[in-house]
Amino acid sequence: MPRAHRPLRRPARRSARVRCQVVRERDFRLVADQIVDFSPGGALVGPADPVLTGERVFISFAGPDGRWVDAEATVARVVHGRRHGEYTRLLGLSFESMDVASRRALSAALLASIPTPPGARCERRLAPRVGDVEKDERRSESRRRARGWGARASVAQPGARSR
Repeated sequence: MPRAHRPLRRPARRSARVRCQVVRERDFRLVADQIVDFSPGGALVGPADPVLTGERVFISFAGPDGRWVDAEATVARVVHGRRHGEYTRLLGLSFESMDVASRRALSAALLASIPTPPGARCERRLAPRVGDVEKDERRSESRRRARGWGARASVAQPGARSR
């Protein structure tokens, strides 16, 4: 009996705050100096100077055991920090070529770090801020009065009839 086809999963990204050096290939200018998260196939780095998608860069950082990871990479995504939840410019890098020693050092760094937690997908999952709850209650109370419904009674008044 043949086994059912299972889709391949991407490797999990790992959270890290690791100092690194990301330099452009064309002029060797430093464009980023910290890894935010990484995986076997790439890394998210920042804060970043402006670069173009598709531009080739070199990345170098020390693993937790002291071995250096050196790789050639391509800028796959430029995060400009304009969307909700983005606070600064970041670069998504896709690793192109890496020697065997660097690949081993990257594997050790991945094992030593924790998986990146999934982000909140929409606004309603976020907890309300402190002042928002009271403001919403006041707004709904004023709407009730405007419609002639009166104030919301939390406890039944003595002698009042129920319908």
